[in-house]
Amino acid sequence: MVGTVAFGSVPTPLGDMLVAVTEDGVAGVGWVHRSDGLKERMLGRLGLVEVDDPARTAQALSELAEYHEGRLRTFGVAVDWRLTSSVQRRVLGTLYETVGYGKAVTYGELAARSRTGVPARAIGSIMGANPIPIIVPCHRVVAGNGLGGFSGGEGVESKRWLLTLEGYLQPTLDWD
Repeated sequence: MVGTVAFGSVPTPLGDMLVAVTEDGVAGVGWVHRSDGLKERMLGRLGLVEVDDPARTAQALSELAEYHEGRLRTFGVAVDWRLTSSVQRRVLGTLYETVGYGKAVTYGELAARSRTGVPARAIGSIMGANPIPIIVPCHRVVAGNGLGGFSGGEGVESKRWLLTLEGYLQPTLDWD
Protein backbone atom coordinates (compact mmCIF):
# COMPACT_ATOMS: atom_id res chain seq x y z
CA MET A 1 0.00 0.00 0.00
CA VAL A 2 1.22 3.49 -0.90
CA GLY A 3 1.37 5.97 1.95
CA THR A 4 -0.61 9.19 2.03
CA VAL A 5 0.10 12.77 3.04
CA ALA A 6 -2.25 15.62 3.87
CA PHE A 7 -1.24 19.27 3.55
CA GLY A 8 -2.50 22.31 5.39
CA SER A 9 -1.33 25.86 5.97
CA VAL A 10 -1.48 28.32 8.82
CA PRO A 11 -0.72 32.04 8.92
CA THR A 12 2.06 33.10 11.30
CA PRO A 13 3.85 36.39 11.96
CA LEU A 14 6.73 35.00 9.87
CA GLY A 15 4.53 34.09 6.91
CA ASP A 16 2.17 31.26 6.03
CA MET A 17 3.52 27.84 6.93
CA LEU A 18 2.73 24.64 5.08
CA VAL A 19 2.64 21.32 6.94
CA ALA A 20 2.79 17.82 5.51
CA VAL A 21 1.34 15.10 7.72
CA THR A 22 1.58 11.38 6.92
CA GLU A 23 -0.10 8.54 8.74
CA ASP A 24 2.91 8.56 11.09
CA GLY A 25 3.10 12.26 11.92
CA VAL A 26 4.44 15.61 10.71
CA ALA A 27 7.02 14.91 8.02
CA GLY A 28 7.50 18.42 6.72
CA VAL A 29 7.03 22.08 7.58
CA GLY A 30 7.94 24.96 5.30
CA TRP A 31 7.26 28.59 4.54
CA VAL A 32 4.77 28.91 1.69
CA HIS A 33 6.40 32.05 0.23
CA ARG A 34 9.78 30.35 -0.06
CA SER A 35 8.39 27.63 -2.36
CA ASP A 36 10.87 25.18 -0.93
CA GLY A 37 9.34 22.25 -2.78
CA LEU A 38 7.83 20.52 0.25
CA LYS A 39 4.92 19.12 -1.74
CA GLU A 40 7.19 17.98 -4.54
CA ARG A 41 9.51 16.17 -2.12
CA MET A 42 6.63 14.40 -0.40
CA LEU A 43 4.77 13.42 -3.55
CA GLY A 44 7.65 12.95 -5.99
CA ARG A 45 10.64 11.71 -4.01
CA LEU A 46 8.66 9.64 -1.53
CA GLY A 47 5.83 8.69 -3.88
CA LEU A 48 3.13 9.49 -1.34
CA VAL A 49 -0.43 10.16 -2.46
CA GLU A 50 -2.00 13.47 -1.46
CA VAL A 51 -5.27 13.25 0.44
CA ASP A 52 -7.63 15.96 1.61
CA ASP A 53 -7.75 15.28 5.35
CA PRO A 54 -8.15 18.43 7.49
CA ALA A 55 -8.51 16.28 10.61
CA ARG A 56 -5.01 14.88 10.04
CA THR A 57 -3.41 18.33 9.83
CA ALA A 58 -5.51 20.03 12.52
CA GLN A 59 -3.26 19.37 15.52
CA ALA A 60 -0.06 20.46 13.77
CA LEU A 61 -1.68 23.63 12.42
CA SER A 62 -3.19 24.46 15.79
CA GLU A 63 0.07 23.88 17.64
CA LEU A 64 2.06 26.00 15.16
CA ALA A 65 -0.44 28.85 15.56
CA GLU A 66 -0.33 28.58 19.37
CA TYR A 67 3.48 28.48 19.34
CA HIS A 68 3.71 31.66 17.25
CA GLU A 69 1.23 33.36 19.59
CA GLY A 70 3.50 32.51 22.53
CA ARG A 71 0.96 30.09 24.06
CA LEU A 72 2.73 26.76 23.33
CA ARG A 73 6.16 25.73 24.53
CA THR A 74 6.22 22.01 23.70
CA PHE A 75 4.83 20.40 20.58
CA GLY A 76 2.74 17.28 21.08
CA VAL A 77 2.38 16.18 17.46
CA ALA A 78 4.07 12.99 16.33
CA VAL A 79 7.12 13.47 14.11
CA ASP A 80 7.72 11.40 10.98
CA TRP A 81 11.46 11.42 10.21
CA ARG A 82 11.22 9.89 6.71
CA LEU A 83 12.79 12.90 4.94
CA THR A 84 16.00 12.53 6.97
CA SER A 85 18.99 10.22 6.72
CA SER A 86 20.01 8.19 9.77
CA VAL A 87 22.73 10.73 10.69
CA GLN A 88 20.38 13.69 10.21
CA ARG A 89 17.77 11.89 12.31
CA ARG A 90 20.25 11.35 15.12
CA VAL A 91 21.40 14.99 15.14
CA LEU A 92 17.91 16.45 14.73
CA GLY A 93 16.51 13.93 17.23
CA THR A 94 19.12 14.98 19.78
CA LEU A 95 18.16 18.61 19.24
CA TYR A 96 14.44 17.79 19.48
CA GLU A 97 14.87 15.83 22.72
CA THR A 98 17.46 17.94 24.55
CA VAL A 99 17.05 21.63 23.70
CA GLY A 100 13.83 22.99 25.12
CA TYR A 101 11.89 26.21 24.69
CA GLY A 102 13.91 29.29 25.54
CA LYS A 103 17.24 27.44 25.40
CA ALA A 104 19.93 27.28 22.74
CA VAL A 105 22.94 25.15 21.95
CA THR A 106 25.97 25.89 19.77
CA TYR A 107 26.72 23.90 16.64
CA GLY A 108 29.72 22.38 18.42
CA GLU A 109 27.72 21.45 21.51
CA LEU A 110 25.08 19.74 19.38
CA ALA A 111 27.80 17.89 17.48
CA ALA A 112 29.15 16.55 20.79
CA ARG A 113 25.71 15.75 22.23
CA SER A 114 24.63 13.79 19.16
CA ARG A 115 27.71 11.53 19.34
CA THR A 116 27.67 11.12 15.57
CA GLY A 117 31.20 12.29 14.84
CA VAL A 118 29.70 15.01 12.64
CA PRO A 119 31.84 18.17 12.90
CA ALA A 120 30.27 21.46 13.99
CA ARG A 121 30.41 22.91 10.45
CA ALA A 122 28.37 19.98 9.13
CA ILE A 123 25.80 20.48 11.91
CA GLY A 124 24.95 23.79 10.23
CA SER A 125 24.21 21.95 6.97
CA ILE A 126 21.98 19.48 8.81
CA MET A 127 20.10 22.37 10.42
CA GLY A 128 19.69 24.02 7.01
CA ALA A 129 18.23 20.80 5.63
CA ASN A 130 15.84 20.24 8.57
CA PRO A 131 12.51 19.25 6.96
CA ILE A 132 10.51 20.04 10.11
CA PRO A 133 11.59 23.52 11.30
CA ILE A 134 9.96 25.08 14.34
CA ILE A 135 8.68 21.69 15.60
CA VAL A 136 12.25 20.35 15.39
CA PRO A 137 13.78 23.63 16.61
CA CYS A 138 16.83 24.25 14.41
CA HIS A 139 16.46 27.95 15.27
CA ARG A 140 17.78 27.04 18.74
CA VAL A 141 21.20 26.14 17.33
CA VAL A 142 23.52 29.15 17.37
CA ALA A 143 27.11 29.94 16.54
CA GLY A 144 29.63 30.32 19.34
CA ASN A 145 30.04 34.00 18.39
CA GLY A 146 26.50 34.98 17.36
CA LEU A 147 23.25 33.69 15.93
CA GLY A 148 24.64 31.75 13.00
CA GLY A 149 22.51 31.19 9.92
CA PHE A 150 18.91 30.27 9.32
CA SER A 151 17.35 29.08 6.08
CA GLY A 152 13.69 29.51 7.06
CA GLY A 153 11.33 32.42 6.77
CA GLU A 154 13.31 35.60 6.14
CA GLY A 155 16.61 34.10 7.26
CA VAL A 156 18.44 35.27 10.36
CA GLU A 157 15.76 37.87 11.18
CA SER A 158 13.23 35.03 11.52
CA LYS A 159 15.64 33.17 13.78
CA ARG A 160 16.04 36.31 15.89
CA TRP A 161 12.23 36.67 16.08
CA LEU A 162 11.78 33.04 17.19
CA LEU A 163 14.52 33.24 19.83
CA THR A 164 13.03 36.50 21.11
CA LEU A 165 9.56 34.93 21.27
CA GLU A 166 11.03 32.13 23.40
CA GLY A 167 12.85 34.58 25.67
CA TYR A 168 16.35 33.42 24.74
CA LEU A 169 17.07 36.86 23.25
CA GLN A 170 15.91 40.14 24.70
CA PRO A 171 13.67 42.29 22.48
CA THR A 172 15.44 45.13 20.74
CA LEU A 173 14.34 48.71 21.23
CA ASP A 174 12.18 50.20 18.51
CA TRP A 175 12.95 53.89 17.99
CA ASP A 176 9.94 54.73 15.80
